[in-house]
Order: sequence, then C-alpha cells, then structure tokens
Amino acid sequence: MLLSSSFYPTGGHPDWLHPLERCSSTNTWAIDHAAQLQHGDVIFTRQQTAGRGQQGRVWYAPAGVLTASFVMDRLPLNRLSGFSLAAGIAVIRAVEEVLPSLQNVLQIKWPNDVLINHRKLAGILCEATTRSHAAHSRVIVGVGLNRAVDFAQAGLDQATIGNAISLHEVAPPPDELPLLERLRYHLLQVSEQLSGGNIRTNNTGNTSNRTKAGFTEFLPELRQRDALLGRMITLQQANTNLSGQAAGIDAEGRLILQLADRQAQVTSGHVLW
Repeated sequence: MLLSSSFYPTGGHPDWLHPLERCSSTNTWAIDHAAQLQHGDVIFTRQQTAGRGQQGRVWYAPAGVLTASFVMDRLPLNRLSGFSLAAGIAVIRAVEEVLPSLQNVLQIKWPNDVLINHRKLAGILCEATTRSHAAHSRVIVGVGLNRAVDFAQAGLDQATIGNAISLHEVAPPPDELPLLERLRYHLLQVSEQLSGGNIRTNNTGNTSNRTKAGFTEFLPELRQRDALLGRMITLQQANTNLSGQAAGIDAEGRLILQLADRQAQVTSGHVLW
C-alpha cells in the first residue's frame, strides 16, 4: 500500500521515493513492481514483515530500522561481483556525511555488513534482475540500517540479531528522509563508478559526462575499512567450513583466506569470528 503525501510532515515526498505503509520485503516489492520503477527510485517502509538477508537468512526489522531498497540500472554483468561491498562503501559515506562525528569509525565485514565497534549497524542485500541475452542488469540494493532501535523492547536478544548496534547508541540519529537522500546519492555514485559508462549523478540527481573506473577504484577504501583483515575466522559454506586468516579483498570482490596449506579466494559464505 502506497502512503499519501502526509507521510512526511512537510506534506510531500520526492518523486523518486515510493513509501509503503507496510510490505513483506522492499526488495521483493521492487522486483514485483519493476515496470513502475526507474533508475534511482527508492522503496521505503517502516513495517517490513518478512525481510530477507544473505543466503536466505531472516532480516529482523523492528521499529527504528530504516528499511529501503534502491533501484540501480544498467550495471554491466561482468562488474556485479563485489557489488555489495561497493554498496557498503556507499552506506558508510552516507552515514559519515550526515554524522561527521563517525568519520573513520565504520567498517565493512565481507561480504555485506557495515559495522561500528565490530557490531552490526547495517546489512545489504543486492539482487540482480536481467533479461535473457542482456549485457546489463538492474540491481535492487536492499539496505537495513539500525537507525533508532530498542532491541530489548522488540524482544530480540543479541544471539538472534547477531550482535547488532543501533545508530542512536553512538550518535543522535538523523531523520529518515535526509538519510535516504544521502544513501541514494552515494549508491548512485558507486553504481556509476562500477558501470564504466558515461553518466554521473550530482547532488541534485542530474547527470553529466565523465570517465569512470570499475571495482578496483574501491579497493584502497575497502582495505582501510576491512573489519576482517588479519583476523582468524571460520567461513561457513553449503557443504564445508573453512578456517584461516582473513588476508584482504581482491580485485573481484572475493575474500582472500589464508589457510594452513594454501590461499583461497572465496566468492560467498557466512563469516564467523
């Protein structure tokens, strides 16, 4: 159900924003309503009833979680590897912009979490949709960010929510709309960097020409923000577990894991530490 313009105290909302009274999953809604959406559109709800995380896990969204999905179009299929990491960089840049006191505090946990003090602030779920024989893809970037959550009041313990933290615990939380605006802006920026195309989004959402790099442009910042680097971890995969020392992220967005007898480049899995 779409909300009326009274959803915001100002009496309206931007054209790119699709606020919902409630939905099962903003990513699912975006996929189901693909024909209505365009590049840069944002689906937002305060009541997500069946959120999805990576590898089929449940994403809990009690009151105070900012839950939104961002539509990113025309991403080359050969550059989708590691997109969730680039999206993580975008989330960090957005949070730091609205809360400068958190400069150089946030980190990324491969493949899709944003952390504060080794506790989970935000999770990202990227889902690509393509037509047959297409060279490009639409990616729906789902972001669940703990903006102002009382986990105890919601009946969620740390074992259930994976040692999460809410933004209000470390800084005054920004209002929803300014945070959505900056998340959208920075996700558009990293999308364009990855696309290698000839568009650029400015602060107002307009476009202009420029030359761009791909995923390698993010590596220095990823390495600086890498919460796993140098740590002994266990990686859960479908049929096996791997244990070793996290040795960074490669140019394809893969986790480099130093095992006892070899070095492995891992494309997917759930990290325990």
